[in-house]
Amino acid sequence: MLIEIYGKQECDLCHSARKKVNHLLDKWSMDDEVDVEFMDTDTVDGAAEADFFDVFEIPGVLVKPKDNQDEVVARWEGEAPSSDELRESLEQLQKTV
Repeated sequence: MLIEIYGKQECDLCHSARKKVNHLLDKWSMDDEVDVEFMDTDTVDGAAEADFFDVFEIPGVLVKPKDNQDEVVARWEGEAPSSDELRESLEQLQKTV
């Protein structure tokens, strides 16, 4: 599984979202199963990826299967996901893999 977090380096909400996602994965012992990537929207590549996935508000958090990174199974924009929502989306994705 893959979690992409779209944002900017100097964005406090983006930093908070990264920290929260990583903390939850560690707490649930899922940090070996789930890769987390930060996509800096101030870079050309990060902006292009955000545009491709229609991420208009930061932070943007997308959950994807590793084998099909064009498929988005859950998304949050402008905020970090709640722990319940994130866990539910990861569990749903585990069932389909």
